[in-house]
Amino acid sequence: MRKAAAIPLSLLGLGVAGLGYASVIERNWFRLRRFDVPVLEPGQRPVRVLQISDLHLTPGRTRLINWVRSLDALNPDLVVNTGDTLAHPDAVPAYLRAVEPLLSRPGLFVYGSNDLYAPRPKNPARYLWSPSKGPQQTMPNLPWTELGAGMTAAGWLDVNNTTARVKVGDLDVFVGGIHDSHINRDRYDEIAGPAPADADLRLGVMHSPEPRNMSRFAADGYQLLLAGHTHGGQLCIPFYGALVTNCGIDRARVKGLHRHESAWLHVSAGLGTSPYAPVRFSCPPEATLLTLVPRRPSTT
Repeated sequence: MRKAAAIPLSLLGLGVAGLGYASVIERNWFRLRRFDVPVLEPGQRPVRVLQISDLHLTPGRTRLINWVRSLDALNPDLVVNTGDTLAHPDAVPAYLRAVEPLLSRPGLFVYGSNDLYAPRPKNPARYLWSPSKGPQQTMPNLPWTELGAGMTAAGWLDVNNTTARVKVGDLDVFVGGIHDSHINRDRYDEIAGPAPADADLRLGVMHSPEPRNMSRFAADGYQLLLAGHTHGGQLCIPFYGALVTNCGIDRARVKGLHRHESAWLHVSAGLGTSPYAPVRFSCPPEATLLTLVPRRPSTT
């Protein structure tokens, strides 16, 4: 009897230990990923793009706030926030404190669903067999306008369903951005058309990496696409990877740098979690420093 009882108790102990690791250690084990992206013309000076995403910030996440502040030491030429910044009605001051050192640099942003709608308790198991659905509320209940105003007041560009041009180092960068497809606020038709060929870089920005939008960006001549939303799978299996992506992208491209047709694609695994699912396993929270470098003659 004692032997029979020992097995389930051991499994229970492992489960508790794993939950503790996922919720306390890995969730706060922030990492910086680095990639070189060959998108520039030969002879152009490399530039650094810092991408932050999916903070899902609540006011008490002091460790996350301080870690984001430390990223200014990377001296990025451009900062891109790909959405889902908030998870609490009072989180805007905490976010502006987190990015305060970065706000003096060129920056741009799009929104995710959780910038408009507060997270709600859900059955986490449902996430494993189908993508989460956008909120059913008709009126946003998070201070997304205050969030945007704080960034635009510092000079960052709001590129939700619009285009812009920005000077990044020595580069003239054309940016096309869309709002979050996860809540059907993306309006690619409003930015559709060939991106200017005279720009040094054509950059597409979105929250959720939906292939239908990524293909339109690529067809319009955008060279680099940035997205978030997936959390890298959030709960992954070692040597297997993500179980789900929570959108239309395939599991193999749930995070990191990949190709999508003629464009480069970077999907950030993000820095946070929903406060109702505060765990990560085999998928540490991350920001990314993308160094844009000249392409080789054979690289398209």
